Amino acid sequence: MTLDEIKKCVCETIDKHSEKIIAAGEKILQHPEMGYKEINTSLIIEKMFNDMCDNTKKGIAVTGIKGSLYGKNNLANICIIGEMDAIKCRENKRADVDGVCHACGHNTQVAMMLGALIGLKKSGVMEELDGNVTFLGAPAEEFVDLAYRGTLKKEKKIIGYGGKQELIYENEFDDVDMAMMIHAKGSVADRKVYVRGHNLGFVAKNIVFRGKAVHGSKPFDGINALNAASLAILGIHSNRETFRDEDKIRIHPIITKGGDVVNTVPDEVKMETYVRGASADAIKKGNAAVNRSVKGACDIIGANCEIEDIQGYLPLHEDENLSAVFEQVVKELAGEDALVYGDEITGSTDIGDLSCIMPVIQPSIGGFAGELHSGEFEITDKYTAYILTSKILACTACELLYNKAEKAKSVMKNFVPAMTKNEYIEYLKG
Repeated sequence: MTLDEIKKCVCETIDKHSEKIIAAGEKILQHPEMGYKEINTSLIIEKMFNDMCDNTKKGIAVTGIKGSLYGKNNLANICIIGEMDAIKCRENKRADVDGVCHACGHNTQVAMMLGALIGLKKSGVMEELDGNVTFLGAPAEEFVDLAYRGTLKKEKKIIGYGGKQELIYENEFDDVDMAMMIHAKGSVADRKVYVRGHNLGFVAKNIVFRGKAVHGSKPFDGINALNAASLAILGIHSNRETFRDEDKIRIHPIITKGGDVVNTVPDEVKMETYVRGASADAIKKGNAAVNRSVKGACDIIGANCEIEDIQGYLPLHEDENLSAVFEQVVKELAGEDALVYGDEITGSTDIGDLSCIMPVIQPSIGGFAGELHSGEFEITDKYTAYILTSKILACTACELLYNKAEKAKSVMKNFVPAMTKNEYIEYLKG
């Protein structure tokens, strides 16, 4: 078969099974689960993997699941990722009784991953390809619910708060040569595909200010931890002019505990913040500024502090060569006008960590109303969100693995990792 015949066959197969693909995405939408708790979502994936994959592995990174299709040769392995977790957004109409919902579109990611699996398996084209395709249901992309994840970490069930961090640590990407996924693009109803974008990385911080409690009518006998926290926030603000625009430093602290009772000088105040940035060096600079501000504020007030840094996510650097193959498929299936280049995303994702050690892309696609993580977020174009994306992912895998996996090998040859896997593990351990 020619490559065009292969891709046509894949697309026709996906169209034939479109109702099943959409139904899977909608079922996950109706039963959202937080990170490392995606039990039902994993079971939905497992059933389809068991029916179609040549090999299935479950229970990785707590709730993750992995399946593979084998080609006629093993010259490269392409990983298609679907993130499984939801978030809390009580304002969204899809939120359950606990406020959990898929306000980030991860249900569509799982469905398009399964759609790509259906297209490649049921069309029979894997016999024409010179490599393998791995399908990975990845848990816990959202950096939330940290108390629960902290418990998992203390119990040594995870080392990384993010699912892909844990999957890297557990060696689940060791047999993979490159990875790709497609994310929802909030507030874009049009059939647009955003490529070669950039996400920020971050470090998360828990800060405790400790003072001395006394009766509120005798503040001169105490040490006000809330005053120290307030000065620390002012100190952070005073540092903002020292950050370069291109470093994209974003620091957004919140006070999670401001005291116990109003007539007692606060002796314990808790603060959380992220320090985001466009590079590891930028994050390091921003983090140092926060630490100086906190310690300096405590010196002024006479308080003490405890600062805990939690490794967040590294900036995403999309591989241009892998993206070029993906973009060609988009042109064929959606038209050249569908492509939008260089989208700047100020959020963060754990696929950024993976992009440091192998070629990775995470384009985003329209077909959605409302901003991500908002009460208004919803799917407006199911064909684009579920079916077109399935075709793009499956056909990109075909492009990469056709003709002795020529394009995949080119991507691999030209990739320069930012760090080795061992270096990354050392970074993750802190």
